[in-house]
Amino acid sequence: MEGVYGNDFGTDQQPDPDRAAPDEAAFAALLAGEGRVEPRDDMPEAYRKTLIRQIAQHAHSEIIGMQPEGNWISRAPSLRRKAILMAKVQDEAGHGLYLYAAAETLGVDRADLVDQLHSGRQKYSSIFNYPTLTWADVGAIGWLVDGAAITNQVPLCRCSYGPYARAMVRVCKEESFHQRQGFEILYTLSHGTPEQKAMAQDAVNRYWWPSLMMFGPPDDDSPNSARSMAWGIKRFSNDDLRQRFVDMTVPQSEALGLGLPDPEIRWNDERGHYDYGEIDFTELFEVIKGNGPCNAERMAHKRRAYDEGAWVRTAAEAYAAKRARATESVA
Repeated sequence: MEGVYGNDFGTDQQPDPDRAAPDEAAFAALLAGEGRVEPRDDMPEAYRKTLIRQIAQHAHSEIIGMQPEGNWISRAPSLRRKAILMAKVQDEAGHGLYLYAAAETLGVDRADLVDQLHSGRQKYSSIFNYPTLTWADVGAIGWLVDGAAITNQVPLCRCSYGPYARAMVRVCKEESFHQRQGFEILYTLSHGTPEQKAMAQDAVNRYWWPSLMMFGPPDDDSPNSARSMAWGIKRFSNDDLRQRFVDMTVPQSEALGLGLPDPEIRWNDERGHYDYGEIDFTELFEVIKGNGPCNAERMAHKRRAYDEGAWVRTAAEAYAAKRARATESVA
């Protein structure tokens, strides 16, 4: 389900038998002209299902992604750090809401998507199944994880599906703040005491390879990537995006004064890119299957929070029904 937030692994969305067959030629012409598909437009069922899978898993990732950093709000080293981290976690909640709303324009119900997450039928990004052991991990997530997300998500602002593309414009602006926040945390630590620099280096060492895995499996092993690119949902392949991320991150690591845990990283004049070592994707698939360090913890927390918030949903529904009755009586 990677490709930063979910476009390479399946879900159980079923075809809608009441949906009319689209005009394939008109749809192809719209995409060829770089047009935008809107909710009321005809679209192939496979296109709709692919978007539901990707947008829903992106939304799930934003919501689950609040957990690794949220538990550091009370332990952040200063009031300034607490305020910034609270703003970031709040942004992630907002991103999830934007994305669930975008998915609903495709004819699915948000509650059904959440139920699929809770039951394990839909996934979220593997990166959020790693622990945040120290304050430096919050910096590593901001710099590496959000940096990887930006690399993938900026092209999504040109996604062929209008509601998703428009949601991504605001998401990317906020993600750029998140990455700068992470970079600044690591810069402060790496230029502090030897113990602080060692803590920053340890966090980078642990998050580097999982961040590279966020882009999904190699192109040859990515079942949905080519079709998503043909439909204009994705603009670049997994391997192209991963290379962009490496090329962006290596100079930044030098500015931080921190090393990357890959002895094979070196500039290749012939390719015009940085070479990097082979990624062990066995770990990625194990985490996706539920065997990561924090899979069970993350989902248990999510289900518990959902159950404890049931009274809020009930109250909101009752209030909406009351307003609707009042409107009807006035009419």
